[in-house]
Amino acid sequence: MIIDPKEIPVPKMHSYLLGAVVPRPIALASTISAAGEVNLSPFSFFNCFSANPPIVVFSPARRGRDNTTKHTYENVKEVPEVVIHVVNYAMVEQASLASCEYPRGVNEFTKAGLTEVRSEKVRPPRVGESPVALECKVNQVIELGSGGAAGNLVICEVLLMHINDDVLDAQGRIDPYQLDAVARMGQDYYCRASGDAIFSVPKPNEKVGIGIDQLPAYLRKSKVFSANELARLANVEKIPDGNPMHVPSERTLMQARELLRAGRTDEAWKLLVG
Repeated sequence: MIIDPKEIPVPKMHSYLLGAVVPRPIALASTISAAGEVNLSPFSFFNCFSANPPIVVFSPARRGRDNTTKHTYENVKEVPEVVIHVVNYAMVEQASLASCEYPRGVNEFTKAGLTEVRSEKVRPPRVGESPVALECKVNQVIELGSGGAAGNLVICEVLLMHINDDVLDAQGRIDPYQLDAVARMGQDYYCRASGDAIFSVPKPNEKVGIGIDQLPAYLRKSKVFSANELARLANVEKIPDGNPMHVPSERTLMQARELLRAGRTDEAWKLLVG
C-alpha cells in the first residue's frame, strides 16, 4: 500500500498515522483560562525534545470534524502555563474520561475524579494521582495549519518536576516497572509498559560496535540467530581473542544464542571463538 496524503480523506490519514506512529506517550495537560477556569485533557501528540533547557512539546490539534479549537489551546494562549502529567495504568481510564468534550468552564478534574494539587510555580493545578508532573511555562505556540486536524505545537519549558518517590529505584532513578506508564496506539488501543513488555538493549555510549558486516561469515549466514541477536553480537568494540574463523557446531551456536538471550554477550562470544 502506498498512500498520498493529498489523495485520501483527512480522517483516514489521521487513522493511519495514529496506527503507525506508536506507542505515543500521553501528556495529561492541566491549563487555566484568564477567567480562572481549569481544564484537564490528555494528548498523545507529545514528547520530550531537549534537556538543556528542558523542553517538552504537545499538540492540541484542531478538531477534524468542525475545525474548532480545544480549550487547552485557548487556555495556553490566554495563560501561557501548563502542568503536564505522566499517565500510568492506575489512572488511564480517568485520563480517558477527561478527554470528553465537556462545555467550557467544566472542570475535568471533577468529572474524572482526580485530585487538584496546588502547583508551586504556575497557576494551573496538578494531578495528585500522577506519578510525574511537569510544571511548565509555554515558550511558544506554533500553528501548523488552519484546516481541520491541523496541529498546534505547544512548546513548554519545564520549571519544576514532581516525581512520586514510589516510582524511584534505590539509585534515585525512575523505575519503569514501578512507573507502569501507558501509551496510545491506534483506534481504542493502549499499551502498558510493564512486565515482559519492558526489555533492555545494551548500547555503548563511548565505544563503537564492529557492525554486522564484520561478523564472521558463518554467523552472518546462520539460521540460528535472529537479526536482533546478530546485532547484539556486532555491538562489541572488537571480537574477543580466540579463533573467530572457527565454525562452531550447531549445538554450540544454540548455546551461544541462549547466552545472548540471557544478556550474557561476553560469554556467548567466548563460546563462539573457542
